[in-house]
Amino acid sequence: MENPQSQPQGSEEYPEVESRFRDLEMPDMTARGLIGHLGPGLILMMTGIGTSHLVTAPTAGGRFGYALLWCIPVAYIFKYYGFEMAFRFTNATGKSMIEAYSTAKWKWPLWYVLITSVFQCALGQAGRLIAAAAVLYYVFTETMGLPISLTMYGLLLGIVCVAIILRGNYKAVELSTKILAAILVVSTLAVYFAAPAPLSEMGNFFIFEIPDPAIGDSGSWLIIAAFLGLLPTGIDVSLQASEWGKAKKKGMSKIRGQLEEMGLANRFDPFAPKSADLAVDTSRLPDHALQYCRRWFQIGEWDFRIGHVISFFLATIFLLLAAVWMYPSEVEGRAVMGEIATIFTESIGPWMMVIFMLGAFAATFSTAFNYFDGRPRIVGACCRNLFPQTARLSGLDPDDLTHEHRRTWYSEYNIYRATMLYSLVTASVIIAGVPRPVLLVLLASALAAFISPVLFYLNLHYCLTIIPKSDKAFYPSPFARWFGWLSLAVFTGLTLVLIYWTIWVRYFV
Repeated sequence: MENPQSQPQGSEEYPEVESRFRDLEMPDMTARGLIGHLGPGLILMMTGIGTSHLVTAPTAGGRFGYALLWCIPVAYIFKYYGFEMAFRFTNATGKSMIEAYSTAKWKWPLWYVLITSVFQCALGQAGRLIAAAAVLYYVFTETMGLPISLTMYGLLLGIVCVAIILRGNYKAVELSTKILAAILVVSTLAVYFAAPAPLSEMGNFFIFEIPDPAIGDSGSWLIIAAFLGLLPTGIDVSLQASEWGKAKKKGMSKIRGQLEEMGLANRFDPFAPKSADLAVDTSRLPDHALQYCRRWFQIGEWDFRIGHVISFFLATIFLLLAAVWMYPSEVEGRAVMGEIATIFTESIGPWMMVIFMLGAFAATFSTAFNYFDGRPRIVGACCRNLFPQTARLSGLDPDDLTHEHRRTWYSEYNIYRATMLYSLVTASVIIAGVPRPVLLVLLASALAAFISPVLFYLNLHYCLTIIPKSDKAFYPSPFARWFGWLSLAVFTGLTLVLIYWTIWVRYFV
């Protein structure tokens, strides 16, 4: 019998190949259609707006004026391909980047991601919860005098996030978050154009300046590390985006299972991992299926780029506003959001503070909400690629869960739920014990910066080694490859400098 893998695409001898994919609905590529398809990339960037934009950027502007403005383009330009490669890999293979990590010797990247994710579930989530809690603390405790602590706000918000995710009502939250985030964007632009920063200060984009360079004083270096860690967001979030892209089941993720059934793609076994089994030779796909995958890849690219650009401008505006209205001042304390809100109240009036707080809560809550799903999802994905028992009971989609999935403690679903509970408890404990919430956010951001070069390298490496070079649609262009390696070198160098100043100088010199 002839091997179906050898059949040419569109072969008349195998009409079932074409017919299996003929019903795929092509996405609308008009401007209106593209706007309707935007979502994952835009939401990914909104995930970072909470702490990086509403806490870190104003902190930098309030303490150091325009001196750290250069950090923003550096972070956005040189981290671009760290994110883009994860999107590209999932669109090209229908698999998540976690599957690629499992092909490494001893599966060391999976252990690395698993361990750092456990820490980030506690420390990182505490930083994100406290940003959202600080909004409620200022509005209801500082302004209205309600006797509710910051810790209690953080715990209540965490419980709400977990309850919504487990009940599967994410779409409603996603829609409301987009609306409220739009309010934040509009209010931010309104304030900025009401009192813009002097044009002469824009030269700081191109001036590499380190404030407070005295030996032993690493305060500015910690903020720089936070900038590079959470602008536009941590590169570790690219793994979450890859898992979300796979779960969305659009493009290659939708048809990968069919390709495997028909012998047009290999089945991947994480316990006998071959990187070649992750690849899809698109030259063997029927024309309709190939065009379908390419269109969704283009949509994903535009989705990511638009979110990246919007995030860049928001970060810039918040630093400029803080430099204009708050410098010189220390941005710290439990009423941190109240301090940042003065940007709006002093420039336009008290009514603007209401709009700002509404948008600020939407941005910070969406960040914490997404991480309550994303981090446990990554832990579950690592476990399904590390342990055969979990692999046998993989899956998070409610439609795919059996009674055994729900009652067995080591299933991916229960690991996901247990990690979510762990994140809620540990984050609440950390919030209760830390008197300076801004410092907590900065530390979480710095941790994200220090682990980012490793993930950047892995994302770039697996895209270049697994996606077939002959695939002109999905394989990175010469510029993407060249600039990707350059970005990795620059980002790694900056990270080593940050580690030297924030750790070695502070504690060992």
